[in-house]
Amino acid sequence: MTSQWGDLSNADVLLTCGCNNAENHPISMKWVNRALDKGAKWIVVDPRFTRSAAHANIYLPIRPGTDIAFFGGMINYIFEHNRMQKEYCTHYTNLTYLINPGYSYDPETGLFSGWNEKTKKYDKSSWSYQTESTHEWDTSAQGAYAWTKQPGVPAFTPPVLKTPKKDPTLSDPHCVYQIMKKHYARYTLDKVSSICGMNKKALEEVYDIYTQTGASNKAGTILYALGQTQHHVGVGNTRIMTIVQLLLGNIGVPGGQLAALRGEPNVQGCTDMCIDPGAMPGYLQWPSSVNDRTIREYFEHETPADGYWANKPKFLVSFLKSFFGENATAENDYGYDWLPKVDDPAKRSLQNAFHLMEEGIIKGYFFFGQNPLQSLANARYLRNTIGNLDWMVFDDMYMTETASFWDAPDMKDKASKIKTEVYFLPVAGPLEKAGTVVQSGRVMQWRYQALHPHGNSKPDFHILYELAKHIRELYKNEGGVFPDPILNTKWDYEIDGKPDTRKIAWELNGYKTADATADFKNATPKLLPSFADLKADGSTACACWIYTGYYANTKDALDPAIQNVARRGKEDPGNLKIFPNWAFSWPANRRILYNRASCDEHGKPWRADKVVVEWDGTSWKTNDVPDFVAASKNTDGKLVPVAPNNKAFMMRWEQNASLFSNALKDMPLPEHYEPYEAPTNNLLNGSQSNPSILFADHHSIKDTTGAPEEYPYVATTYSFTEHWSSGQETHCAPALNEMMPHQYCEMGVDLAREKGIKPGDKVRLFNKRGSIVVQAMVTHRIAPLEVNGKRTYTIGIVHDWGWSNHFVTGDITNDLPPNVGDPNCFIQESKAFLVGLEKA
Repeated sequence: MTSQWGDLSNADVLLTCGCNNAENHPISMKWVNRALDKGAKWIVVDPRFTRSAAHANIYLPIRPGTDIAFFGGMINYIFEHNRMQKEYCTHYTNLTYLINPGYSYDPETGLFSGWNEKTKKYDKSSWSYQTESTHEWDTSAQGAYAWTKQPGVPAFTPPVLKTPKKDPTLSDPHCVYQIMKKHYARYTLDKVSSICGMNKKALEEVYDIYTQTGASNKAGTILYALGQTQHHVGVGNTRIMTIVQLLLGNIGVPGGQLAALRGEPNVQGCTDMCIDPGAMPGYLQWPSSVNDRTIREYFEHETPADGYWANKPKFLVSFLKSFFGENATAENDYGYDWLPKVDDPAKRSLQNAFHLMEEGIIKGYFFFGQNPLQSLANARYLRNTIGNLDWMVFDDMYMTETASFWDAPDMKDKASKIKTEVYFLPVAGPLEKAGTVVQSGRVMQWRYQALHPHGNSKPDFHILYELAKHIRELYKNEGGVFPDPILNTKWDYEIDGKPDTRKIAWELNGYKTADATADFKNATPKLLPSFADLKADGSTACACWIYTGYYANTKDALDPAIQNVARRGKEDPGNLKIFPNWAFSWPANRRILYNRASCDEHGKPWRADKVVVEWDGTSWKTNDVPDFVAASKNTDGKLVPVAPNNKAFMMRWEQNASLFSNALKDMPLPEHYEPYEAPTNNLLNGSQSNPSILFADHHSIKDTTGAPEEYPYVATTYSFTEHWSSGQETHCAPALNEMMPHQYCEMGVDLAREKGIKPGDKVRLFNKRGSIVVQAMVTHRIAPLEVNGKRTYTIGIVHDWGWSNHFVTGDITNDLPPNVGDPNCFIQESKAFLVGLEKA
C-alpha cells in the first residue's frame, strides 16, 4: 500500500478490482465505511457479486483476465474527456518526456519494437528517452557524491546523468502523452465492453465516476490483491492501475493510493525481505553472473544516475557487512565474491524449480512456510515430479499435501517407487514465538510470544539457526567445493546462549560496525536511527536498508516494548487517520509515500483541509515524514530548508513517476493479452497471449492446453472468510468446518439450468491437467457475460481444501490452472483458465 488503512477514509471514490476486501481483508471495512459515511462512492469490479459488491454503490462484472482492457479503456476515457490532472502529470510524471524515435507498437502483431523472435525477448533500447544533455557526478570534496571517494568505498565509475528531452506543449509525436494517447485510443467503450463482457452503459458510468477524482480537490483509491496479480500479465495489471492513478493525480495525496492488500501470513514482510530468486532484502537486485561479476561491475550496472537509489552502494556494502561481519573488509570488497551470482532469476523461480527436479538437476529442496502442492498451479504435475528428489525438508505446524505427497489419491499406486527421503520439522505457530510482522500499509509491529511451543515444535528461526550451525560445522570439518561463503557468514544470533529474534531485529535495523563488537557482546547495541546514516565505506551494517530505524532506541535495545515497532501513540496530526506514532511504517516511518505530490509545484496542498506537507514560504510544515529532501546541510553543517521543486518521486532516477517505462521485460505500456487459455480471440492485437509468457513451451503445460471448444467455461479461484490459505489451520477448527463444511464451485443459475445441475449436486470440473469433484453452489452472483458476441459463463472455485487434513478433505483445485508465469515476477496464472463441467 502506498498509504495506510486509515487513509481509505479520505477517499472520494474507492474502486475494488482484483480483491474482495470486505471478506478477505475485513479490517479495511472500518475505513471504507467511514469514507462512505462522508459521501464517498464505492465501485466493485469483480467476476462475482461478492460481499464487497453487496455493500458498494456500483457493481460491474468482468471476465477474468481482462483487467488491462478495463483500465486501458479508462485511460482512453481520461484522455477523451479531459479528466487528467494535467498540472500533477506535467510536473511529477514523465508525461512530457520524449521517447526514442525508434520506438513503435504494431497492433497487427501485438509486438513492441525490439522483439527478438528467436530469444522471445525484447531489446529495450528503443524504449529509452531522448537525451537533452549529460552531467557527471560531482565527486569533489564539497560535491553531493563526495562519499564515493571516501576511504573504504569500493572504486567504481560513477554513472552519467542523461537529462531527458521534454516537450511541455505535449505536441511532439514522440512525447509520452502522444504515445499513450495513440496507444489507448484502440480501447474504446465498444471494444472494452466486448472483451470484458460488460454492459457499455454501466462501463461508461464507472469510468465517469472514478475519473472525476482527477480534479485537484478529489482523491480516489484502487484496492487490489491476487485477483490482479495471479496472471501471466500480473505486473502489467498492477502497472496499468498505477498509470490510472498517476494520470488522475491520485498518488501521494490523502485518500489517493494504490492499495495492495496483503495477507496475514506476513506477505509484506516476505516481499520486503525478497524471498525471491531475483532480489535481495530491501529490493536490491541479486548480482548477475553476466553483468555483476565484481562489486565494481555491480555498482556500475545497478546504480542509477540520480534519485535516492543512487545510494545503492551504501545499501549493498551495509548489507554485506551485516551478512559477513568482520570478515567483510575493504580488501575483499566486503565479501562480494561470496554472494551467489544469478544467471536468470526465472530459472530459479519455484515454478521452474519443479522443472529442474524433473530433470534431476535439483536433488534436494527445503520447503519452509509453504504448501506448493496445494497452492501452485498444475499441482498434479508437481506431485508426479517432486518424487524425483533425493531428499526434502519440510517445516510446518501440520502434515500438508506437500509434506505427504505420496498420500494423494492419484499417487497410491506410485508410492512404492518414490525414493525421496522426507524430513518433517514441526514448527511453532504464530502465537508461540516472538518477532516482527509487517502488514498492509508497511506497518511493522512486534508480536509477543503468548504460549510455549506445542510438543517438540520450535520457532522456524530456531530451526534455521541450528541447521545453519550444523552445516557450518560440516564445512569446517570436511571442507567442500566452495566453503568460504558458509564459513565467513556472520552467524551469532544468540542472547544468553539461545537464538533470539531481537538480534535479527538489530541486524535489520542497522548499526555502526565500530560499535558492533563491544556492544553486541554486551547485548546493548547502538542502533542507527535512519537509512540516511548508512555508508559505503564499511562503517555501517544493515541487513535491510528500508527497515533502518524501525527498532532504534538508545534506552534498551533488548526491550521491544519501548522500540518503534511497539509504539501505541494515537495522535493524528492533520486529522489524516495515519497515526504516525502507532508502530512503525517503513521507510523512515513514512505513512504516505510520495507525499510531495500532495502539493502543487509551489508546495501548496491541493486540498487545504488535508495537509500532509506544506511549504509556508520559508520552511516545510509536515504531518508526515517528508518523502523528499525537505532540508539539507549548508557549508557550515547546519540544516536549511529546501524550497519546493518537482522531485516528487525521489526513488526514480528521473525523480518523476513513470507512465511509460523501460524497466519491465514485456511491455513499456501495459497491453491487453488474453489469458493463456481464453474463450475468445484477442480483439485488440494480433498476439493471443503475452509474447514474453514464461514456461508456456515446457511440456508440462504445452501438452495440456485446452481449447474453448473442448473446455468452454472460464474458471477463476478465490478465498473466503471461513477458511484460510491452504486450509491447514482453519480445517482444524470444528466450528469453521461446520460453517463451511464442503468444497464447492459457484456457478450462475443459467449455466446450472443448461447442465441440469441443482444446488448441492456433486459436479466434476476438468481439463487436460486435472479433474476435481466438488459441490455446486448455484447462485445469481455470477451472471453470464456477452464476450465478443458470445455468451460466456464464469465458474468460481474455492481452493482451501486438500487430502491431508484429518477432519475435512477435498480435491486440489490447483490441479486445474496452467503453470505459466509472468516474465517479470514469475507469478502463476490462477485467476483465468478454461474448464469443462458435468454432473459427477
